[in-house]
Amino acid sequence: MKFLAIILFFILVSLQFGAAQDSLTLQGQLSLWLNYNGNNDLPLYAGARYIPGLNYQIKQKNDRLIDFEASVNINSTVGFLPFDSLNGDGTIKPYRIWARYSSQQFEIRLGLQKINFGSASLLRPLMWFDQLDPRDPLQLTDGVWGFLARYYFLNNANLWLWGLYGNERPKTWETGSTSQRLPELGGRFQTPVPKGEIAISYHFREAYFDSLNSTERTEIAENRIGIDGKWDLGIGLWFEGSWIGKNHKLGFLTNQEMLTIGADYTFGIGNGLNAIVEHLFLAYDEKAFQFENPISFTGATLSYPAGISDNVSAVFFFDWTHGDIYNFINWKHQFNKFALYLMAYWNPEDYSMPQQQDKGELFAGKGIQIMFVLNH
Repeated sequence: MKFLAIILFFILVSLQFGAAQDSLTLQGQLSLWLNYNGNNDLPLYAGARYIPGLNYQIKQKNDRLIDFEASVNINSTVGFLPFDSLNGDGTIKPYRIWARYSSQQFEIRLGLQKINFGSASLLRPLMWFDQLDPRDPLQLTDGVWGFLARYYFLNNANLWLWGLYGNERPKTWETGSTSQRLPELGGRFQTPVPKGEIAISYHFREAYFDSLNSTERTEIAENRIGIDGKWDLGIGLWFEGSWIGKNHKLGFLTNQEMLTIGADYTFGIGNGLNAIVEHLFLAYDEKAFQFENPISFTGATLSYPAGISDNVSAVFFFDWTHGDIYNFINWKHQFNKFALYLMAYWNPEDYSMPQQQDKGELFAGKGIQIMFVLNH
């Protein structure tokens, strides 16, 4: 498996350091859910997911740490129309496999890991390497294979450098598969500014596209530049933008531009009602920054802690291009050892949320879902 031999090598090497203290932890998350959606051919869907994980830590002198994590995503779903049809599916795949060396100001992590950054939370132009959905109570996302190094300066600035390899499937916002011949490379620098912070990010990859004139595949260089900032002015304000450009003409797929602006505020109502609003501009153009056929989405969330053990939240999206509204509401009750979620949604039957079309099979139209989650 990718990087597994390297991680095992790190384990063997770390054992030679004579650690002052080490620890091994087994943890996991079990989730069971049932979904009803009358719009689907199979109106009832049930699922079970278990993510067991091992974490091993070796503490060194001078607050240095070597740690390892390995977890697997075991998932099964079944859809059925009572007394008529039944369809099931199941997968077992690595979820996280990484090794890390860290100190108070530096860390380097190698393996299958989550890499995410940016100021936005609902409509994210910098969602380059993850697939986090703000409506998902579990905040699950596949990882990417590669290394990530981060250095934290004393003034709270930080520098990221990464290299990815072996991630053939298109990641979020990508068109075309990724070359398996060359690694992907990038970085990010974030620095504090008065009342907030600002950052710039860059990423490079070679993308594969099917040739228009033959069965051959064409390899095309792709560059991405992202910039984001966030300020606390009593009201939280932020922006996040990204440009993705190909070094070859691909019609409207040559350039992709995205910009999100957002704000949040907690109203002094009861236990405190938190509201977030974001607006996304998205365009695909033959020439950069033409914005000939822009797409606009507005997202909003409301979250209210109804008590020590209860929280009610709602997420809304409005598609200005098609005039569609996506509605989602979630009630969570936390018991001693597990959590119970009751969710309801009302979405267009033609599901067209950016980069989430795969969810249309289950969440297009109106439905309800109940979920049980146990963490150990």
